[in-house]
Amino acid sequence: MPEITPEVIKSHGLSMEEYERICQVLKRSPNHTELGIYSVMWSEHCSYKSSRAILKLFPTQAPWILLGPGENAGIIDIGDNLAVVMKIESHNHPSAVEPYQGAATGVGGIIRDIFTMGARPIALLDSLRFGELDDPQSRYLLNGVVAGIAGYGNCIGIPTVAGEIYFESCYKGNPLVNAMCVGLIDHDKIIKGIASGVGNPIIYVGSATGRDGLHGVTFASRELTEESYEDRPAVQVGDPFMEKLLVEACLELEKTGCIVGMQDMGGAGLTCSTCEMAARGNSGMELDLALVPRRAQGMLPYEVMLSESQERMLICVKAGTEDIARKIFEKWDLHAVVIGEVTVDGMLRVKDKGEIVAEIPAKSLADDAPVYQRPQQKPAYLETVHYLPDLPLPQDYNNVLLKLIASPSIGLKEKVYEQYDHMVQTNTQLLPGKGDAAILGIKGTQKAIAVTTDGNGRYCYLDPYLGGMIAVAEAARNVVCVGARPLAITNCLNFGNPEKPGVMWQFQKAVEGMSYACKIFQTPVTGGNVSFYNETEDMAIYPTPIVGMLGIIEGQRVEGMGFKDEGDMIVLLGETKEELGGSEYLKLIHGKVSGKPPQIDLDWEKKIQATCLEAIAQGIIKSAHDCSEGGLAVALAECCIVGEMGAEITFDSIFIEPHYLLFSESQSRIILTLEKKDLEKLEEIASFHKVTFSIIGRVKEGSLQINDWIDLRPSFLESHWKSWL
Repeated sequence: MPEITPEVIKSHGLSMEEYERICQVLKRSPNHTELGIYSVMWSEHCSYKSSRAILKLFPTQAPWILLGPGENAGIIDIGDNLAVVMKIESHNHPSAVEPYQGAATGVGGIIRDIFTMGARPIALLDSLRFGELDDPQSRYLLNGVVAGIAGYGNCIGIPTVAGEIYFESCYKGNPLVNAMCVGLIDHDKIIKGIASGVGNPIIYVGSATGRDGLHGVTFASRELTEESYEDRPAVQVGDPFMEKLLVEACLELEKTGCIVGMQDMGGAGLTCSTCEMAARGNSGMELDLALVPRRAQGMLPYEVMLSESQERMLICVKAGTEDIARKIFEKWDLHAVVIGEVTVDGMLRVKDKGEIVAEIPAKSLADDAPVYQRPQQKPAYLETVHYLPDLPLPQDYNNVLLKLIASPSIGLKEKVYEQYDHMVQTNTQLLPGKGDAAILGIKGTQKAIAVTTDGNGRYCYLDPYLGGMIAVAEAARNVVCVGARPLAITNCLNFGNPEKPGVMWQFQKAVEGMSYACKIFQTPVTGGNVSFYNETEDMAIYPTPIVGMLGIIEGQRVEGMGFKDEGDMIVLLGETKEELGGSEYLKLIHGKVSGKPPQIDLDWEKKIQATCLEAIAQGIIKSAHDCSEGGLAVALAECCIVGEMGAEITFDSIFIEPHYLLFSESQSRIILTLEKKDLEKLEEIASFHKVTFSIIGRVKEGSLQINDWIDLRPSFLESHWKSWL
C-alpha cells in the first residue's frame, strides 16, 4: 500500500487536524484503504461538516411528516394510508466537466433515493443554472445537461413534469444541475436505510462495480479549476435501462417482506451504504470484497470501496430469505450476491479474500465527522451594490415587454421540455408551460399533488435573507395558484467555498430566511442537499437556494394560467410597489444587477395565498398566475399567450411611474380571472382574510392592451416568448 504522507493526506481532501483525529479514533494510523474511506465520508459532500450546525435552524416536524431529514428521502402523509416521498439533490461539478453523464447520473441518483424507501417514483423535476447563452461553453453545457436529463428520465419511464432554468454570467464555469424526484408509497410499505439483526445477510444488487466515479464526492468538495477537466474519471456513467430493472426488482422484493433495510450506493459508493446502514441500525457490518461483482480487472480494495459506479444497491434481508431475493433479481437479470452480514460490535470490517483491509467504527464514518463553525463576514460588495440610480423611462413599452419575454430566463422553455417525456405513467394533469406548478393525479383517489421548484440567485446575491424567504414564498404561491395547499419542502443549497467568510455569511442568512418562511407557511423541510465549492478560479456563483415544494389538492383546481373566456374579469391580488432592484427589467434593459430585492411581508403573503386558495376551492376562479420575474406585464403576457386570448387592462389612478407598474417584481401578487357575477364572492373571501385586490381589466379577443403603453397580439408575443433558444 502507498505510504501515508502529508501530500497523500492533502490529495484526499483531508487536513492534518482531521488526519490526527482519525488516528485518535482508530488508536493507530490508518492504512491507505482506510484513509480513502475516511476521505469520502468526511468530505463536505457527505458529512456536511460546514453546514450541519446551521441546518438545525430548519423546522422539520409536523403532524403530516412521517420521515424528515436523516433518511434517504422525506415522507409526507397525504391521507388514506398514502404518502409522498421526495428529495432534491445537486450534481453540479460532474455536469460542469461532463454535462450529459453528470446530469444523467444526477437523475439516476435521485431516483434511487426514492425507491430505496420502498416508493414508486412518479415524477422528476429540475432546477438549472447556466452562464449567458452568448457564451458557446454555456450553450454546450445547456444542451448536454438537457440531453442527459431526457436520456435518463425518458428511458426509465419517469416523467419530467416541471422545472426552471436561469442564465447569469456567474454560472458560466459552474452550472447548477439540481434534480428532484417524487414517489408514492403506502404507509405500511416504508423501508429505511438500516442494517440490523446480528447475522442478517447483506446483499449487493444491481450493476457490477467498475472504476468510474472514484473520489466523486471529494471532487464535488472543492472548487472547479482548469485541472478539474482532467477529473472526468470522477464522473459516473449511467445506464437507465439497468436502473429500470433495479427499480422493478427492488419494489418486487419489498412485497415479500424480506427486507430489513435498503440503501443506494450513491456518493461514496459501497463505503457510504455500508457505514450508514450499520450506524442507523446501531450495529456493525462485515463484508468480503472478493464477492463483489466487478467489471474491471485487478481492482484494489481501495477502488472497490470508493467506486461510484451507478445502478447499485445494498440490501439487508432477514436471515433465510437470501434465495427469495436472489431469484427475484435473477429474473430481472441483475446481480444479487451476499457479500457480508450484520455484526454486533459496531465496526465496519472490510475483508478481501479473508484478509482484513479496513476496520473502522461505523458511526465514526457516518455520524462523527468534524463539525466546523466557519468564520462569517458580510461581503464587502454589499456596501455598494444596493445603490440604484434614477432610471430613465422607456420610450417604447411594447419593445421592452418583447425583450423581456424573449430573454432566456423568462422565455418559454418548450424547446427544453419537449425533449422530456412528461406524460408517461399518465398521472400528469397540467402540462409544462401551462401553469405555475405541475399537477399529478393519484390513481384510485380524488386526490392530486402539485410540485414545483423555485429559487432566485440574483435576489440572494443582493440580500440572502430576503432571497431565502422569497424562494419559499414563491414556491408556496406557485402550488397555491393551481389549487394546492402547501405541505412541505425539500431544498438544495448551492453556494461557493465555505472556507470564505463571505460565503458562510450568505449561507447562514439564506437558511435563516428560508427557515422563517417555512415556519410561517407550515412547510417543514424533509431533507435535501448542500452543495458547496461552486466556484471557478475567477468567480463564485450567486448564493442559490432551490426549493422543491409539495402541495395537496383535495377539491377544486385551476387548469393553468391561460385566460379562458371573453368578458371574464381580471383581478390582481396584492399590491405593486416601486421595486426594481434585482429585477429582470433592470438587468436586461439597464444592464444593472443592483438595488434591493423586492420586500416581502410573509404574514401578508400567507393571507394572499389563503384568499387565492379559498377562491379556487369555492369554484369561482378560472385561471391563476403569480407575478414573478418580469413583473405584471410579463405575467399578463403569459396569461394571454397560454390562453390564446387578449386582455384590456386599464389603470385609472396611477400613483407610480409606468415602468414600476409594469415591470416591478413586487411579491405577494396573483392574477386571477373569474366571471363578473362571482366578484361579490371574491370580495367576501378577500375581506375575511383582510387583503386587497383590484379589478384591472377583462379578457377579450384581440391584443393585450395596457392603457396606451402596450398593445400586442398574443401570437406576436408568443413568437418572442419562444425565440430565446
